[in-house]
Amino acid sequence: MQVGQFSETTRSYSAADLDAFADLAGMDVGDTIPEPLIGALFSYLLGVHLPGSGTNYLKQELRFLAPAPLDQALTARVEITRLRPEKHLADLATTCRTEDGTLVCEGRALVLIRDVGA
Repeated sequence: MQVGQFSETTRSYSAADLDAFADLAGMDVGDTIPEPLIGALFSYLLGVHLPGSGTNYLKQELRFLAPAPLDQALTARVEITRLRPEKHLADLATTCRTEDGTLVCEGRALVLIRDVGA
């Protein structure tokens, strides 16, 4: 791993996805993508791609700046901004954008990983 390394995923959510989420959450979620579904994209990237298996969230900060519309591709990105091998820590910037580049969410994550210096 190295500073500047990143991973992205792109996903769109349909009305059926929102209905399923509303059923699980036990609430009405409206007609835009709920913030927890956007946060889940970052969880997916951190746990599966970068840093990957064995990653433990220590801290996450997200600022939601614009609504995420239904049926539009959202691209979530995590990028390593700092590595602290002596503590097995990695700091990452997190962003999510719509197809037209609108910044929906930005933030940062701090994760604990075994092979931070590898």
